[in-house]
Amino acid sequence: MEEKGNPNSIKLPDTLEVFRNLKNAKQFAIDIGGSLTKIAYYSTVSFRRVYYATDNIDMKNGENQDDKLDKFIYTYSEQARLHFVKFETKYIENCLDFISENLVNIDERKGKSIKATGGGAYKYSKLIQDKLGLEVDKEDELTCLITGCNFLLKNISDEAFVYNRNGSPEYEFQTADPHVFPYMLVNIGSGVSILKVESDNCYERIGGTATGGGTFWGLGTLLTKAKSFDELLDLADKGDHRKADMLVKDIYGGDYKTLGMHSDLIASSFGKICPRQNAESDYNEADLARSLLFAISNDIGQIACLYAMMHNLKKVYFGGYFLRNRSLSMHTISFSIKYWSRGTVQSLFLRHEGYLGAIGAFLKGTEECDGEKFSWLENYAGSGSNRTQLTCGKRIDQLELDRWESPLTFCPLLKDPSTYIPDTVDLNSDKEAREYWLNCFEESIENYVKYAIASQPTSDTAAKRAAMFKEKFISRVQLLKIKPFAYGNLTVRGLLDTINQCLKEFDFPDPYLIQKRTENEYALTLLQERLEELDSLDIMERQKEIVMGVLAGNTFDWGAKEIVALMKKGDFDFKQARKQIPARPWLIDNLDEWVQKICNKPYQKIAIFIDNSGVDIVLGILPLTREMLRQGSKVILCANSAPALNDVTYSELIVLLRHAAAICPIISKGLNDGTLKSMETAQGGPCLDLSRLERELANELNTVDLIVLEGMGRAVHTNIDAEFLCDSLKMAIIKNRWLAKRLGGEMFSVVCKYERINN
Repeated sequence: MEEKGNPNSIKLPDTLEVFRNLKNAKQFAIDIGGSLTKIAYYSTVSFRRVYYATDNIDMKNGENQDDKLDKFIYTYSEQARLHFVKFETKYIENCLDFISENLVNIDERKGKSIKATGGGAYKYSKLIQDKLGLEVDKEDELTCLITGCNFLLKNISDEAFVYNRNGSPEYEFQTADPHVFPYMLVNIGSGVSILKVESDNCYERIGGTATGGGTFWGLGTLLTKAKSFDELLDLADKGDHRKADMLVKDIYGGDYKTLGMHSDLIASSFGKICPRQNAESDYNEADLARSLLFAISNDIGQIACLYAMMHNLKKVYFGGYFLRNRSLSMHTISFSIKYWSRGTVQSLFLRHEGYLGAIGAFLKGTEECDGEKFSWLENYAGSGSNRTQLTCGKRIDQLELDRWESPLTFCPLLKDPSTYIPDTVDLNSDKEAREYWLNCFEESIENYVKYAIASQPTSDTAAKRAAMFKEKFISRVQLLKIKPFAYGNLTVRGLLDTINQCLKEFDFPDPYLIQKRTENEYALTLLQERLEELDSLDIMERQKEIVMGVLAGNTFDWGAKEIVALMKKGDFDFKQARKQIPARPWLIDNLDEWVQKICNKPYQKIAIFIDNSGVDIVLGILPLTREMLRQGSKVILCANSAPALNDVTYSELIVLLRHAAAICPIISKGLNDGTLKSMETAQGGPCLDLSRLERELANELNTVDLIVLEGMGRAVHTNIDAEFLCDSLKMAIIKNRWLAKRLGGEMFSVVCKYERINN
């Protein structure tokens, strides 16, 4: 279904966050534990996407084909989404009632089943059948856990983390790793199961212990007046285990240096509770609860460590209801693993470990989640809404994943994909940077609101939807100020992705569309003159001036506050931007090395990851592309798949190249003979994550001998330190005064980083 221009009326989105899009639910799965229940369902979401005109647009109103090329249309698309909702099992009846009331097409459910796992799959099977009219198809619990764990590790780049209590950062998120296997999964439920996982289909239970969460709860009930598992954990948080546990120093008066045992190490759990003559008890219930938690956690950690070393496994993931993302439990297990393995085994935890069983149950037999066909990305706009309440008044937590319609993979040019980090600054650990960027995004959100409204001038709901977008994003920022780890690794890239996802949720597919089109049209009128200027120079001067042009063009960025102020005055043009480039030497200056190389020996195949529309792409990147083509190189221009700020999208790039071809014979020839091609990256934000590229592009990159990264989002915020198997050129103007100073430069500092693998 296609709709040209802007619709006069756009429906406001549903304000109910929990169980979102329930009316479009296609399949269900449920994991029912003793205390928590997790429901998973698959749905399709209808949203609008913006495309520039394509060849199949009808000719109307006497417009010729050239006039059609720079027009745009909205198209409605269906996107698959996975929803995972978590709540207390005692409210399962309320939630099933809610689901039943909001589902449509009751007749379609007849004869269909719901995948179920967990102990409660048996206890509540009749209730599920009565409430939802679905047959309960029970799945093995441990198999579901492993399937869910594999799915998360492959699809969510910062799913796993190391926990460092009182550390900076407290949560140390792991980078995406192409080598998921082998690993060990320790599931701490009532008892503990230890599983060795070697592949998606090869795993075994290698051990376990009966001393687990049930032991903690059972003994805790005997020792304290706590009435629930969480109440017992809360009690442990307040206690002092030293009043109950006997420490090394209680026996030896200090460290036991001969054996390397620190004085504060526990020598005997509950050792001080032994009867003491004429001694009054000075411990309380909280102290006992903490001592009990330490005893069981240390035991689990030691047993897990022994199994890991016995099977030569370096990565150990912990999950199960015992942890509940509780800092004290994670700290004790981490300490135990580190102590007993002497740092050779890594203890890892999962952000979404509570959903493993539900994810695994859902994936059983579902083609919609085939890892060979699709990838999944976390939807920050819909995940983690634990402030949402149902009619029963209880808080609900949820996770949402959106499907990418092709598999994503690592860039094959990365020197070491397992250590690749697509972020220059970790805002979790850098307090100064975190405060600056969170405030910066909060203050700049009004610009997004203005452009969002302006992009849909005939819509009577645009202002209200923009206000809803602002409210949601600001609420996310406020949460991140308190809990910077709430959505994984906090980075500038993640904040920009969150903005784009929130804009999409409130039906603003491309707020900068009109601005980009205007700037593209203007820049194209200057292209011929720019090319003639370059052609008048000798080869070495031309190479220098081409780089200067790329840098000048990169100045035009609607995501940079101070540049926006300059552009809004209306008298900031390409020539002025060229004059803004500071005198050399630059902050990072390898220009001479680049010119010497490109003048002597051209590259065979080049991939250029492009940035902004308008002057940036037309007067900066296209002259660079033209020069490469003239030297006999093949060139791939790599553009975003989805809109972000004023970045060029793949569909826009196709149109721009057609217009440029009408001006430049070299570009025209390149398009015709295939030496110039455009490809999409699978990125939907201004920052470039080379661990999640479109597989078709990744295959093409295998034969590239030069990669060019242009702009702050691709060369500075994310990949300034990235190392490649081929030569690389990173170019950007730093348009943020704070960042420039942090990197040791000033506003408009230049990054021109050229690295060769064979110097």
